[in-house]
Amino acid sequence: MSRLFSTLAGWLLDLVFGDPVWLPHPIVGFGKLIAAGEKWLNKGSHRRLKGALLAIVLIAAVAASTWALLYGLQLLGARLGCGLWLRRIAEAILIFFCLAGTTLRKEVREVFRAVDRSIEDGRRQVARIVGRDTVALSAQEVRTAALETLAENLNDGVIAPLFYLALAGVPGMMAYKMINTLDSMIGYRNERYLDFGRFAAKTDDVAGWIPARLSALLMLVVSGKLKLIKTVHENGRRHLSPNSGHPEAALAAILDCRFGGPHDYFGQEVVKPYIGNNDRLLTTDDMEKSIKVNLAAESLMMALTCLAQWLIYLT
Repeated sequence: MSRLFSTLAGWLLDLVFGDPVWLPHPIVGFGKLIAAGEKWLNKGSHRRLKGALLAIVLIAAVAASTWALLYGLQLLGARLGCGLWLRRIAEAILIFFCLAGTTLRKEVREVFRAVDRSIEDGRRQVARIVGRDTVALSAQEVRTAALETLAENLNDGVIAPLFYLALAGVPGMMAYKMINTLDSMIGYRNERYLDFGRFAAKTDDVAGWIPARLSALLMLVVSGKLKLIKTVHENGRRHLSPNSGHPEAALAAILDCRFGGPHDYFGQEVVKPYIGNNDRLLTTDDMEKSIKVNLAAESLMMALTCLAQWLIYLT
């Protein structure tokens, strides 16, 4: 039962604090390891093999080191007479680090506030949360980019980590975060990363397949629009990514709007298929509705995660 304490405490910490800028974050450490490995290995021949080896080593190292840390704290707690509580406190902290829902919602709200002040402010603010080039975005494109990111990162930053927490504990959750960080840094289809990041991108596709579809389903459930599931499935399949399109399609269906279209990444145009059919202007009301759906879906997933842990306890 103390495992439920870890899960709930970690989630509540994220709800209250988000990601404080002053606090050292393990995902930043993941990024530094990936950057160092990429600089060392992404040259010469056999780049696809080198990229695969880097990904495998980092994912395995994160899972193993997390397990070792928690097991060590469990042994220490037994010696000190405090049982599992040292381990559970550490688990709560790691769960807190793995969840990004509160910060994401805050950033999306700030994008809409910024673009209402000026297009330049909106472009600068949205650049904090998207990978595309933002210098030439219109106000509508800034708002669209923010809501697409809100939908996609509900999966990457909340639903998928909780899914792997329920499936494989905190080591599995941390391993997923390394997989996702690898994809976000080297999983691009450009000249630099096409071969080196191929394994990382494919691994993220596999790891995110179920959570992405679960994210879309949860969004429809909490919005009371489960009847749109067929439309979401059809539109989600249009996306270049096998996963990102499903939560984006769910939000587009809920808002009755349109996502996708041409975007620039690293100076190269990428034409993404349109998701949704109503090419209307997005408003602050759409942002507020999206954030409510996002938080409700997160809360429902949290309840399901706790239920899964309870059932495991009973068996």
